[in-house]
Amino acid sequence: MKHWRIILPLLVLAVLAVFLAEGLTRDPRKLPSARVGKPAPEFALQDLSKPDGPLRTPAQMRGRVWLLNVFASWCGACVTEHPRLLSLSKSGYIPIVGLAYKDDMSATRDWLKEHGGDPYLFVAVDRDGSVGIEYGVYGVPETYVIDAEGIIRHRHVGPVDMEFMEKHVKPLLIQANNGGRVGGGS
Repeated sequence: MKHWRIILPLLVLAVLAVFLAEGLTRDPRKLPSARVGKPAPEFALQDLSKPDGPLRTPAQMRGRVWLLNVFASWCGACVTEHPRLLSLSKSGYIPIVGLAYKDDMSATRDWLKEHGGDPYLFVAVDRDGSVGIEYGVYGVPETYVIDAEGIIRHRHVGPVDMEFMEKHVKPLLIQANNGGRVGGGS
């Protein structure tokens, strides 16, 4: 009996050490996503700049490779990302749609003004976060690369950077500009 009093805590500690070691080896930006390779979930949401106008949908982006950037006025990391999005928008490199996640419309408008402007083709307002849930959003910012057929090709957690653009966006743009289909099929 005395041996178990010593061995059992050591076994529990060893098992915990294995799980912790495994967790430390993982990249927190590489979260699994059941949506990659599948059609982007549909939504119909108010446009931040035209709240009384027609609802915005992903179907309006068909035929183009585009980014869905999930952001919020209360997001600290979004401040870091915003200048990169502004630069991308000004360059015309790729259309960017914003999804204002669990945010107040006036707070979102104020935040965009305060941080240099609006880089988005349009901003869909997801007040209750239900669209974010459909996409599998863990937190903000997150960015989804969606191909011309409406298929999610990549999910990026955290602020976008040049590595993300080179590795996940540029190949899709090249393929689309060369008339190739993205994602198989004929």
